[in-house]
Amino acid sequence: MAHVVTENCIQCRYTDCVEVCPVDCFHEGANFLVIDPDECIDCGVCRGECPVGAIFPSDEVPASQQAFVTLNATLAKSWPSITRSQLPPTDAARWADVNDKLALLKS
Repeated sequence: MAHVVTENCIQCRYTDCVEVCPVDCFHEGANFLVIDPDECIDCGVCRGECPVGAIFPSDEVPASQQAFVTLNATLAKSWPSITRSQLPPTDAARWADVNDKLALLKS
């Protein structure tokens, strides 16, 4: 079982989770991160580091966020790996509690 990054990450793109990942399974897009399910070892360390609660074990992804299971797997194949924290976007805090952000995802 892998972990999955969900909608709360869109436009926030905090990278605290990346720094603690022992296997470098995160991949980055312009305004979102994904986890490669083939690389994730299900350690769960990243969950506690995400300031917006965007990471779930795949079997606990909320029903409204199920599309992100496939989205993580698909985008991880084409997005570059990220292994170090970066500064979040300057307006990240503004997007933290916004819902229905999927249309804003830049792939």
